[in-house]
Amino acid sequence: MAQRLRTLGIVLSVIGLIFVVSGGVAYSRVQAGYGSLQAFSEAQNVTLSYNDAGQLVDRGTTEGADAIMTLLTDDWGYPVVQSDLDPNDPLVNTATEYMYQMATIGHHTLDGTQTVVLTEDAEYNGETFPAGTYDVPVDGRYWTGFDRMHPLDGPARGQAWSGTVHGLFGELGVGTVTHSALQLGLAIAGTLAAIGLTVIVAGLGLIWAGKEENAPKAKRPTAEPDEKKELQPIG
Repeated sequence: MAQRLRTLGIVLSVIGLIFVVSGGVAYSRVQAGYGSLQAFSEAQNVTLSYNDAGQLVDRGTTEGADAIMTLLTDDWGYPVVQSDLDPNDPLVNTATEYMYQMATIGHHTLDGTQTVVLTEDAEYNGETFPAGTYDVPVDGRYWTGFDRMHPLDGPARGQAWSGTVHGLFGELGVGTVTHSALQLGLAIAGTLAAIGLTVIVAGLGLIWAGKEENAPKAKRPTAEPDEKKELQPIG
């Protein structure tokens, strides 16, 4: 039985060591990913704006930043991590910062107004639009919310949701997913290391228990036989 316990303990310790090594490898890969993402962010040099009180601002006002945050949290349902928003490190390099920057672009696009110029009269669904200049509000509409056949909505859609806007959305989305994946990788690395250490401790415990069971037991002292008593004559 003792030999079996020691064997099982050795096997568990080896398995635990494999988990620890795997966690270390995963951690090194995650750190390399963080370094690459940081270099990418620094090359772009996109930063968020904060006031002297450490509050987010957009175009100089906290109200603008609040509107962007409302779009991000209420309309898009994104779980903002406040610790990602650091006024001492305004560089956009965390998942929340990437999403906030995306919401900034979205907010100004959705609340903007596009100027459409008709060089000649246009008719659509029985309505005539004389040649001239028109201010077309986006009015919170995304790309699919416009009638592309409309003489005003069609051009306004392309101007509001331009290739640049779509490109920025895609780029920021990739940054968000990348950072989230790195956080998940870091959690997995920590979990692997914790499991490995736990299994190693359990294995060492079985090895110790096997040694204790195999230890020679102390012999109990045997009682010395009573000396024979001499028979005494009666009377």
